[in-house]
Amino acid sequence: MDKLVVKKDKCIGCGICVNDNPAYFEFDDEGLSEVKKESVDVKDKEALLDTIEQCPTEAIVIEN
Repeated sequence: MDKLVVKKDKCIGCGICVNDNPAYFEFDDEGLSEVKKESVDVKDKEALLDTIEQCPTEAIVIEN
């Protein structure tokens, strides 16, 4: 199963992921992105990969 991860040490809180995929990402108390839903649905994987590409700090990954 694919698992979505945000590397907090790299996140700058730009919000691309939260805006593009609010079902999967939200802001934490510090204004950084955090994963709301870890398990990646097959139907959402392409959209999530697009978001990962857009992340300016490469803070988002999908792990197997």
